[in-house]
Amino acid sequence: MLIPAKAEVARQLRRYRAWERAMLAAPSDRAVRATFEDAGYTLCVLMGKRCAREAAEAAERSLRGGREGCLREPGGGPPRRRGGVRRAPPAKPCSRAARH
Repeated sequence: MLIPAKAEVARQLRRYRAWERAMLAAPSDRAVRATFEDAGYTLCVLMGKRCAREAAEAAERSLRGGREGCLREPGGGPPRRRGGVRRAPPAKPCSRAARH
């Protein structure tokens, strides 16, 4: 697995954030929006993510230290979540009252 250089991750993350601010300041400017989307795409490719927001979060995690911002965990699976919101409903109700 290839791991992106931290200097390049930092550079692309700064570029993405700068164009994000510019796009929020001028949302109707098509040139700014196109450049922002290009910066997001570049960050996605670099971080191995499908969404620019996820790529930016992965880049920030990568720059903070751990390897969790990289493409995959060492075991080959997707990055594990720490805490956070449960995405699926529980398999069984918590009590008898919950079934009625």
